[in-house]
Amino acid sequence: MSNEQQTQSLEALFEPYKVQQLTIPNRIVMSPMARAFSPQGVPGEDVAAYYSRRAENEVGLVITEGAVIGHPAAASESRLPDMSGEAALAGWSSVVRQVHEAGGTIFPQLVHMGMIRPEGTGPNPQAKSLGPSGLDLEGNQAGEPMTEQDIAEVIQAYADAAANAQRIGFDGIELHGAHGFLIDQFFWAKTNRRTDRYGGDYLQRTTFAAEVVRAVRAAVGPDYPVSMRLSQWKMADYTAKLWDTPEQLEQFLNVLVEAGVDIFHVSTRRFNEPGFAGSELSLAGWVKKLSGKTTIAVGSVGMADDGEAGVPGYQELMNRLEQQEFDLVAVGRALLGDPAWARKVHEGRLNEIKPFTPEAAAVLY
Repeated sequence: MSNEQQTQSLEALFEPYKVQQLTIPNRIVMSPMARAFSPQGVPGEDVAAYYSRRAENEVGLVITEGAVIGHPAAASESRLPDMSGEAALAGWSSVVRQVHEAGGTIFPQLVHMGMIRPEGTGPNPQAKSLGPSGLDLEGNQAGEPMTEQDIAEVIQAYADAAANAQRIGFDGIELHGAHGFLIDQFFWAKTNRRTDRYGGDYLQRTTFAAEVVRAVRAAVGPDYPVSMRLSQWKMADYTAKLWDTPEQLEQFLNVLVEAGVDIFHVSTRRFNEPGFAGSELSLAGWVKKLSGKTTIAVGSVGMADDGEAGVPGYQELMNRLEQQEFDLVAVGRALLGDPAWARKVHEGRLNEIKPFTPEAAAVLY
């Protein structure tokens, strides 16, 4: 395929997309990636430059690294950005302004680490680490189960963080419900063994997430985009499964849609991996098919030339996008390696893209 033909085939990535009242300039999303470059939780001008550099190079939607909700046990590291406190919010306000000036849109990803947070770490080392059953991702007892009061306080902290984000100009918010973070700890049977209304089968284990979404929706109103990131895999187990069948997934999604989710951000190791046996449809494809909601696919996008076996290429991505298997495409490591990745793709300069290296993950540029 010639460069001209390849550029034409990638053009669908650069069509605008509307969700709620928000128009995203194109289909490219910057995937949230923890950077921890915000001393005392306050994002500075280097963070603003980092995100706006991607926006000025044609990333349509930036989803920030996890922004910590205002709860004492939410973070393991004091350099993770906060979404409470006036200094942190002032820093985020500058980030939002500069991304908008660069032509992009931006969501924060709101996060509570739950039992991923080692006891005694973060800005509040005295706070007990919290999880639905006090179990770590290996299923070992590492703390106490959350009380009803703990749950109510954390739900309120999510709602307050969402309201803060809306107030300072973010275009929407994302809830981190994947990879073994707190919301996902409620989803997963290995970490949620509660016998009250927050535990039970795969459907009953959605109760906490649904209450978080409803509280966020009440805080931000009916028209503000709310995304949730989901995954089967966990940081401790790449083979983990929340849903064994499409029927289970559909029932699970229905709860979250009814609660108020507009967008599902579906994390997989490879964006083209079949979601279920017997079908080539990706997990993102299944989520869109079953929920009818805006769906973001993510997983090794832009990494086709890194020499890693089995990584799908651009043509595979475009075939699925043009078939409307998903609506938006999140890019992670490729955008760490080259802030101008999206612009170079748009201009057909694929041979000029800087490859991702481990060193790129260690600096903010």
